[in-house]
Amino acid sequence: MESLVPPGFRFHPTDEELVGYYLKKKVASQKIDLDVIRDIDLYRIEPWDLQERCRIGYEEQKEWYFFSHKDKKYPTGTRTNRATMAGFWKATGRDKAVYDKIKLIGMRKTLVFYKGRAPNGQKSDWIIHEYRLESDENGAPQAS
Repeated sequence: MESLVPPGFRFHPTDEELVGYYLKKKVASQKIDLDVIRDIDLYRIEPWDLQERCRIGYEEQKEWYFFSHKDKKYPTGTRTNRATMAGFWKATGRDKAVYDKIKLIGMRKTLVFYKGRAPNGQKSDWIIHEYRLESDENGAPQAS
């Protein structure tokens, strides 16, 4: 008999569960068995306010999960606006591939929050992992 608990219920989901189950269902507007991941606008909220908005249960947490749309920097461009009122999220390192066994299903980008404005922002301890789906339509990630 199959478990009635959805994938990731312990709520330390793997990258594969986050992309292959939660993000895939969210993008397809399908029902998620246990709706614990909140929708927020990451660019209208400061990282220190995520805690209250994205809390799951009553235990103290060091990780929070949420869905957020990318905000385009320019209406016709492809660049993402990652600024908040107090600072900005800056990508760091290379994107990491997320696989379902051997199939590429998504990518994980790591971002660090800087207080202030680029290029003079002050690095903070806040880190987020941004996930995106990869599909045949998107093609393989491009090296730059």
